[in-house]
Amino acid sequence: MLAAGAGRRFGRPKALVELDGEPLLRRAFRVLTDGGCDPVRVVLGAQAAEARALLPDPSIAVYAEDWATGMGASLRAGLRALSRDSAPADAVLVHLVDLPGIDANVISRLRAFASPGVVARASYGGVPGHPVLLGRRWWTDIADSARGDRGARDWLATREDLLLVDCSDLGSGADVDTPSDLTT
Repeated sequence: MLAAGAGRRFGRPKALVELDGEPLLRRAFRVLTDGGCDPVRVVLGAQAAEARALLPDPSIAVYAEDWATGMGASLRAGLRALSRDSAPADAVLVHLVDLPGIDANVISRLRAFASPGVVARASYGGVPGHPVLLGRRWWTDIADSARGDRGARDWLATREDLLLVDCSDLGSGADVDTPSDLTT
């Protein structure tokens, strides 16, 4: 899960923002685990100590030293941490902390396509969105190309093998940019 941003447009880190009495960080973590993701790693940056305290196990946190340069830094940090695991997973499901409309059903639907060579992402009404499922085969390429706030967007744009997994029946995939976006 990418949760390192300062939330400049929001006014504070979105990982710490509460919706219905639950911090978005905990909500996204719960959605990932309920959707079958294991292990889960959470990439932190802005106010990392406060965010780490919200995790059920602080050891799952990955600190992105250069988090302020954008989502690319968070993605690189997460992929490199997963690559160092003694038994790396076949694929990683990249989820963003600011997507409270994503539920475990979306996660499960994407997870069904997990394999070392997969390149898949959720789509809503034909529009590509998150989460994104990336096979282990591509982690180094993606980490090497992730820059600024674009994360894997540029790398994904080059993929003829990108599988769009329709999740329109499960949600909108809308993110939270401002406090007014937090409607349940």
